[in-house]
Amino acid sequence: MAPLVHLKQSENNPMSDYLIDAQDLYKFFGERRAVAGLTLRIPSGEIYGLVGPDGAGKTTVLRLLCGALTLDAGRILIDSFDMRSEAERAREQIGYLAQRFALYEELTVQENLRFFAEVRGLKRAQWMQRSQEILDFVGLTPFRNRRAGQLSGGMKQKLGLALALINEPRVLLLDEPTTGVDPVTRQDFWRLLLPLLRRRRVAVLVSTPYMDEALRCTRIGFMRNGRIIQEGSPAHLRRRLAGRVLELTGGPAPLVAALARSEPAVEAVHRFGARFHVRVAPGALEAVLVRLEASIRAAGGVVENLQPIEPQLEDVFIELAEGAEEKG
Repeated sequence: MAPLVHLKQSENNPMSDYLIDAQDLYKFFGERRAVAGLTLRIPSGEIYGLVGPDGAGKTTVLRLLCGALTLDAGRILIDSFDMRSEAERAREQIGYLAQRFALYEELTVQENLRFFAEVRGLKRAQWMQRSQEILDFVGLTPFRNRRAGQLSGGMKQKLGLALALINEPRVLLLDEPTTGVDPVTRQDFWRLLLPLLRRRRVAVLVSTPYMDEALRCTRIGFMRNGRIIQEGSPAHLRRRLAGRVLELTGGPAPLVAALARSEPAVEAVHRFGARFHVRVAPGALEAVLVRLEASIRAAGGVVENLQPIEPQLEDVFIELAEGAEEKG
């Protein structure tokens, strides 16, 4: 893509080290508090993943950041432009792909790009050059004259990304961009995102329900009830449960699960396909391993595998969600 021309910052706002600098955000819908004192700072070159259960506030945060919703309290700076006082300048820095992004299905790929470019205020010479670069980047050049309604689900996702990139944004906001597409298409989408960070100075904020996608992020924030209750790199978050997870396979499954849950030092037992992950209290791993194997065999069950494993992100997020429920 063409080299980025950085806009001069407003004299009214200090330069920020972050492309997204959101401080103490609040948003209410009637009596319901959707976002509650959330602070989020993302520098260039980072992919920040928002994860959490439905209703946690992820989509509301993205809509606040792009200016689609009005803040009740707090401050948002996008590339040092204040979303309240310099909304148009702030929005010029943003590419946004909504969760339910609506293409104009009767328009071709090229016509969609032209429409969104002109809405963004790009002149013909600008969007003609950029649309070709972007179509090459996302792999849609051979389909530029195909109607959007005739594209596959994966190709529509790529077109959505192309439209989000048409204005050469500094900030890319992606709201569950791969929901509803097959795993191969999801992999293809992420193969496009990673080179984008290397080629241009951008910050990416993506909400995702998929833990394999969260692992690709530089940092992850776990949301619950409108707040980020824990954040860090994937490795940092997984260390929360280091030395506290056993993997158990055996049978009958109801028996081994019930016996695992009956252990006093076991905090939780969750099924992952044919396996159980058994989360234990700190320092109790070895003792639980010995007692649990003995109790299963004494009850006539079969232990096929029982061993400590490295915690997965799923284990961490389940533990965080359970902890948030107890506090709530």
